[in-house]
Amino acid sequence: MQVTQVFNRPASQAFSVAGRLLFIESFNLQLRNSIELLFAGWQLTPVPFADKSPDIRINFFCGDKQPDIPDNLNQFEIAAGGQCYTGDGELYLALRGALIRLKETSPVAADVWIADLPDPNGPLLPTLSSFAVCAALRRFGMFDMHSAGVVEPRRGKGVLIVGPSGSGKSTLALQLAISGWAYLSDDELLLSLVDGVVQARGFRSFFAVRTYKEAAPLKHCFEPDVAMGLKRASQASPGMMLFVTLNGLEESEVRKLTQAESMMRLIRACPWASYDSSISVANFEVLTALVRQTVAFELFAGRDLLRPGYAAELLTQLN
Repeated sequence: MQVTQVFNRPASQAFSVAGRLLFIESFNLQLRNSIELLFAGWQLTPVPFADKSPDIRINFFCGDKQPDIPDNLNQFEIAAGGQCYTGDGELYLALRGALIRLKETSPVAADVWIADLPDPNGPLLPTLSSFAVCAALRRFGMFDMHSAGVVEPRRGKGVLIVGPSGSGKSTLALQLAISGWAYLSDDELLLSLVDGVVQARGFRSFFAVRTYKEAAPLKHCFEPDVAMGLKRASQASPGMMLFVTLNGLEESEVRKLTQAESMMRLIRACPWASYDSSISVANFEVLTALVRQTVAFELFAGRDLLRPGYAAELLTQLN
């Protein structure tokens, strides 16, 4: 029997999240393998044999010519150093020589162009993939937020730990998980509105906790449920938000926030609610509902939160 290898057909993989089906495709097998490893660290469920049309189709190209960006789109700079262009049912994101184009078609189509095969351990591919997946999911009412999430064991309510990189989100979430709280994620959540109630689900499955070796800050990556036997929850309805910063002191301080203060902090934590004009109204609806259903605090995190059990004790008192 003669075996013929076909090179003009993209290699594809299907995943599901919250009932939505994603197809990920690439003609470059090396790139596709890197994508599969990356997606294994996200809370997406592989679908071996998809029996329906996808809701989202994401194509990755390596070395192909990028399309021109239309001149009539709104342009602004994003925090990661890229340029975003929106309008006419399209979104373009130019970042570090790469380009993402999202079209609001059926299925939603996201194309990612990369000039050269990226370093599988570098930040470019995770950043581009996350942008593409989250931009597509926003079209289905799932809005990404840079936040850790845990579940308070007594009432089963979610606690969102919001803050920029280096603010201690992962460390605090890990301390709470060690104390018996289930965790959603240490870094990124997807928010959706279900029957008027905000639900939060984890996006990244592994934790990245900062360590220090030879005075160079490193991050140790691991999945707490696998490495430590800790409990992971698929989703939760938030009842509390913590906006966390490190104070560099021994003792932590807590200040209760008004709803207006909470909303301003959420807008900063969710820039795509303002950037991505096609879904801004729906995104702000979710953020407004989140403020109304939660009590919020500003947490100036001290070293006392590293003491076994203290973080859980402090948050239980706030509840």
